[in-house]
Amino acid sequence: MNTNETTLSLIPALQAYGESLEKEFSLIPFERRRYLMSLSDYFSNKFLHQQTPKIIVICTHNSRRSHLGQLWLAVGADYYQLPAVKTYSGGTEATAFNPRAVATIKSIGFEVRQTAYHSPTNPIYNVRWSNQASSYQAFSKKYDDAPNPTKNFAAIMVCTEADADCPYVAGADFRLSLPYEDPKAFDETSQEREKYAERCRQIGRELFYALSQVKF
Repeated sequence: MNTNETTLSLIPALQAYGESLEKEFSLIPFERRRYLMSLSDYFSNKFLHQQTPKIIVICTHNSRRSHLGQLWLAVGADYYQLPAVKTYSGGTEATAFNPRAVATIKSIGFEVRQTAYHSPTNPIYNVRWSNQASSYQAFSKKYDDAPNPTKNFAAIMVCTEADADCPYVAGADFRLSLPYEDPKAFDETSQEREKYAERCRQIGRELFYALSQVKF
């Protein structure tokens, strides 16, 4: 979760990564931008009414894409120095933050450390993107499990399965279908690292674009 009450400086590698994402906004298809702008408008409307946007990024297992989406929203909020924003992730079921996705975010500059809580099935990771803020605890959970909000939040569906399984998300005041291809399809292949990096970058690029358009 990111409260962003003061201006935060990103870890230099992530600052540079964000700057490179901005240079790729032209790669986002026009139709995709329309969906992203609806997310921008949600943020802008919340700020207009002096409310704190709360966003849950949802996929089936809360293992890959939803974590990437939640983290990029949090990083992007700091990058663009938005007012208070709270970001979360969840699944239609809980599994684990996949170690391949964990390795991917570490490779681009996130500071990631596994906590003393050692679960063989669902470990907890402390994730940081700024040296000035406390770490975020990342682990797999259902979208309606604590600490996720239960009302007045946006539900961002980043996989088609979760979108189909949850045609109605109780408590959400905004719902957006924004599916991404699952890098899991390339696990244990020669393309594994490349595809995880590609999906991480695509999600970051698109969510940075949405946040860059927010008015506050």
